[in-house]
Amino acid sequence: MVFYFTSAVVDPPYTIYMGKDKYENEDLIKYGWLEDIWFHVDKLSSAHVYLRLPKGQTINDIPPEVLIDCAQLVKNNSIQGCKMNNISVVYTPWANLKKTGDMDIGQIGFHRQKEVKTMAVEKKINEIVNRLEKTKAEHYPDLAAEKESRDTEERNEKKAQLQEQKRREKEEQKRKKEMEELRNYSSLMKTENMKSNQVRQIGETGDFYDKIIKKKKMCLLFLKGVLLFFF
Repeated sequence: MVFYFTSAVVDPPYTIYMGKDKYENEDLIKYGWLEDIWFHVDKLSSAHVYLRLPKGQTINDIPPEVLIDCAQLVKNNSIQGCKMNNISVVYTPWANLKKTGDMDIGQIGFHRQKEVKTMAVEKKINEIVNRLEKTKAEHYPDLAAEKESRDTEERNEKKAQLQEQKRREKEEQKRKKEMEELRNYSSLMKTENMKSNQVRQIGETGDFYDKIIKKKKMCLLFLKGVLLFFF
């Protein structure tokens, strides 16, 4: 059995959940999501409280009001912590939780201590605890199936993103190829135009000299005719 709470201090609201006992905590550790943030009273026994973030958010994006809700809830579910003032609550992404075979049931460690954050809780705030308790709901989820469904959805999203990236890369390669072909065609046309102009210029020069030669021949024939007439 898993207890679910709704933190509606912001819109849209956040979902908070925790196990009934340390045995259920084992399943929550095993089947957590990458979007989950784990909360616990530091150095004291307490419930394992999880905050589920919307996709795309990180631990640094949690609204302060929601952090306070989680801290108050985990404090209230600590046998010792609920009676004490000035306690500390630690929280970290689910992926940072470390579970080894030699650990007791419900016990965990951390892969990277630097990813563990701490917040101070001065005292219990009844208004917050009462508000959260009113949203409490008990469910018996198939945690393994829910995680598999979530992971499958993520794999499909990544696959679609990869396909879209490949499509864009292919289009970009096609565009570059077309631009290169256009540049080559333009260069070829420019070269052909230069050759055509050169041929035309040579042709025009040849016509000019042909005209001069013809005129010279006509002059010679005229002079020859004059000489024959007088002599």
